[in-house]
Amino acid sequence: MRVLVSCANGSGTSLMLQRSAEKALKELGFTITSIHHTSISEGKSTARNYDVVFTPLNFVNMFDQAVKQGVTVIGVQNVMSAKEVKEKVEQSELMSKK
Repeated sequence: MRVLVSCANGSGTSLMLQRSAEKALKELGFTITSIHHTSISEGKSTARNYDVVFTPLNFVNMFDQAVKQGVTVIGVQNVMSAKEVKEKVEQSELMSKK
């Protein structure tokens, strides 16, 4: 699975969310082939190359084009919570792509 984590500047928040997403996905049995964190501007243009995008809730609508191309986009309130990420993944169509 190719994972993209995107936040405003692509540094602190996305790195924390990357760690949470990686932990949650591994707990759910997903195999991660690549995981990358980036800014929203870069993320919007490269999202189509990934299976899933994790981003803070307030940026989810920035990835509408990726959703149209079949990418799963998951918005997270607490970027440090692997538990929240895991719950969101469990509620998403990503579980059928395992």
